[in-house]
Amino acid sequence: MEMTEHSVERHLMVVIGGTGDLMRRKLLPAMRLLTERGPLRDRVVILASGRRASFDDESYREWAREALDESGLPADANGSGWCDRCLHYQAIGDQDRQDFEGLRARIEELEREHDLPGNRIFYMATPPGAFIETVERLGEVGLGEGPGWTRVVIEKPFGYDLESARDLNRRIHRHFREDQIYRIDHYLGKETVQNLLAFRFANMLFESVWNRDRVGSVEILVAEDVGVGSRGEFYDGVGALRDVVQNHMTQLLTLTAMEIPVEFEADAIRDEKIKVLRSLSAIDPSQVVFGRYAAGEIGGEPVPGFLDEEGVAEDSATETYVAMRAYISNWRWQGVPFVMRTGKRLPEKLTKITINFRCPALAIFQTHSQATVRANSLVITLQPDEGFDLCFEVKQPGDPLRLQTQSLRFRYEDAFPDLPDAYETLLVDVAQGDQTLFVRADEVEQSWRLYAPLLESRPPPYPYAAGTMGPREAERLLVPRGEACPI
Repeated sequence: MEMTEHSVERHLMVVIGGTGDLMRRKLLPAMRLLTERGPLRDRVVILASGRRASFDDESYREWAREALDESGLPADANGSGWCDRCLHYQAIGDQDRQDFEGLRARIEELEREHDLPGNRIFYMATPPGAFIETVERLGEVGLGEGPGWTRVVIEKPFGYDLESARDLNRRIHRHFREDQIYRIDHYLGKETVQNLLAFRFANMLFESVWNRDRVGSVEILVAEDVGVGSRGEFYDGVGALRDVVQNHMTQLLTLTAMEIPVEFEADAIRDEKIKVLRSLSAIDPSQVVFGRYAAGEIGGEPVPGFLDEEGVAEDSATETYVAMRAYISNWRWQGVPFVMRTGKRLPEKLTKITINFRCPALAIFQTHSQATVRANSLVITLQPDEGFDLCFEVKQPGDPLRLQTQSLRFRYEDAFPDLPDAYETLLVDVAQGDQTLFVRADEVEQSWRLYAPLLESRPPPYPYAAGTMGPREAERLLVPRGEACPI
């Protein structure tokens, strides 16, 4: 269905943490695009709230103009007056009950002023440690329900381990129903990630070979060329397993491996994703390698090691790299290794899923020493150069007989030059009440259950130089792309 502005009901969006980094870098630019010429135009009024008591509507709008100018989206280009029309501010100081009573009064005032029907979105753009207190305050002052619908958006991480995830879900559910809760993992808002479902289930060519009979291995890579930067103290208490594997990579795994849902609908899709998580075998610790970047070079420039980053403890045992092999014990995937790798200070920023197909059953070229047959592969690139590459073998012209790997290539920017940002997609979905791209409570808890044993018994991380692809000890887990077939 083509999305139009009339497919979204008019509502108020309240951003708790409206002066923070997430609002400045991601939410404000997305909201401006969506509300000025996109599907939320004339559909939403935005109320930012934060601790800054010195801010009022006017000073907050000036802050927002500066933030938008920095993002390359001039706030009031062509005299649009976007900030004046759409943005408001309410201080919540110490975030006690009285502050939230004031927030509720301001919400009701804006709804009367703009003739809104009482539909509300509460976006938690706060540090993870503030989620629970904020949600409980909203519930205490009666903002868990309103005259219209009410939805609450929560950013990852969803807990710190299994027990904290259970506690987080339990306490949120005291004030909001599961159908009101939107747990955001921004990776799921990427068009290429969403297209995994269409790519598989709308193309018999690929779905018919998407199984253990034809696939030899699957590799998921989330590589970052940056270090921890100013987040050293935070990251030192988190690590790569919590920061990326438990959420981003696990979501990519479930979308790659899931069965076809009974319909293209939120719970039907999420039901299939949870089946994948329940089918994952316990991860063998011998099939996991942890690493930590040491000093090295990125782009020809020297960079410090993790232990030398600001805020990182000298005796830190935190990992910045994880590689593991996982197996899904079901009919489709039995025996197929899923290799997941993620790390900081790797050579480039790159997220991709590689489907390595099995070798041909009969090597008819074995008498030709120059004709090396390599396994076909499908490479799905999620960032930065979104698209697909299907790699296959062709005969080189001339003698002697030689085979060469070529590829069919598709890039999103060639066909769709104006791909929306992930946050634009997700904000519209929240406004429409579509939970397809959001994580359900049982998904969160099941993923933590998988990784809890690894968190409890993590060995010391192996060092790797910044600018390399991780510790050498991880190489034994990998299945090289284009692997030569035995003859």
